[in-house]
Amino acid sequence: MSCGGIFDLDSKEKQVDTLNHKMSEAGFWDRPTEARETITRLKLLKPIVDSWHTCQRELTELKEYTDLLSEQDKESLPELEKQVARLSHEVNALEFKRLLGEPEDPNNAIVSINAGAGGTESCDWASMLFRMYVRWAEKKGFGSEVVDLLQGEEAGIKNTMFYIRGPYAYGYLKTECGVHRLVRISPFDANKKRHTSFASVDVIAEVEDDVDIEIKEEEVKIDTFRASGAGGQHVNKTESAIRITHIPTGLVVQCQNERSQYKNKQMAFKILKARLYEKRKKEADEKINQKYGEKKEIAWGSQIRSYVFHPYTLVKDHRTGYETSSGQEVMDGELDPFMEVYLKQNIKKV
Repeated sequence: MSCGGIFDLDSKEKQVDTLNHKMSEAGFWDRPTEARETITRLKLLKPIVDSWHTCQRELTELKEYTDLLSEQDKESLPELEKQVARLSHEVNALEFKRLLGEPEDPNNAIVSINAGAGGTESCDWASMLFRMYVRWAEKKGFGSEVVDLLQGEEAGIKNTMFYIRGPYAYGYLKTECGVHRLVRISPFDANKKRHTSFASVDVIAEVEDDVDIEIKEEEVKIDTFRASGAGGQHVNKTESAIRITHIPTGLVVQCQNERSQYKNKQMAFKILKARLYEKRKKEADEKINQKYGEKKEIAWGSQIRSYVFHPYTLVKDHRTGYETSSGQEVMDGELDPFMEVYLKQNIKKV
């Protein structure tokens, strides 16, 4: 196994040194915008460089150990194989993180799922996608928290918004934005006919409290209402749920997960801030694309992946061509191969 060639380590070390030097300069903290950008960049680079040095040190130790082994040390081989496998896994994980080079990639993710046209079928599909992402988060050791959820009339959910909290959660999940298509024999159809359902997934990054986004009091309309989700009698009898409308942009955010109206309001404003930041970032990207005549595929609103469960089993990503027949494993959260292939094809190096 070789640890070389994944990225230019010397370049990354020089960048870390430069950023550390900049932080030690007089008056650094008097320039808040530059300070915030420097710290964000350092938080992105330093863990990668430190992890890489750890892998290199462990590889050197393993090589030295194998050089000392003799043919009589066969009982040591199983443990050695375990160490090599573990190191290989760490290197692969580091390679995956290299693909996540955008400033917001290390952040938590705010995921929205909306059922498409099709009534109960699409609502059930939306709930299946919700389960898929929660299972993916569990496999990663990430946390999840529902912010808002509207149940379907017969089954499933019409829409939901939830947090996925963990290192690089947004970097991973940003690959999932778009329309997801399901083809299966409907469990709701007495005639057992094949149905096609659609649901859309949107992902934005949670932003820091100090991000440069101002929300003026006169620009928002705040409504309260009774929460409709699970939570017991308290949730349904008090107007603890909050809906915030940002008048200049028309963006609407609502939160009903918390028992306290105050906490729901705090959460809703945090999500609104993240949406406004995402909107500003997209507008800046569009200006750059127009200036340089660059045309990019718009992921949101396009069909990115099909999940076929009849007459055969196949999950295929239409952007990359990657596919697998292990449909149930995918629905149980095995999404990393799809994410990795997409990131490798759309890489922006750190």
